[in-house]
Amino acid sequence: MNGRPGLVVQVDDTVQAVLALDVGDDRVTRIRAVRNPEKLRPWTAG
Repeated sequence: MNGRPGLVVQVDDTVQAVLALDVGDDRVTRIRAVRNPEKLRPWTAG
């Protein structure tokens, strides 16, 4: 997400969240979660 490593959380065919990970010194330093349905639309297939 925005060039960061991340995860897409999907239940059935619905995207529930997108997580972006900030990584430094081989560790996750921050997790940013997007759960706003309006912002998740680009991640929804179909």
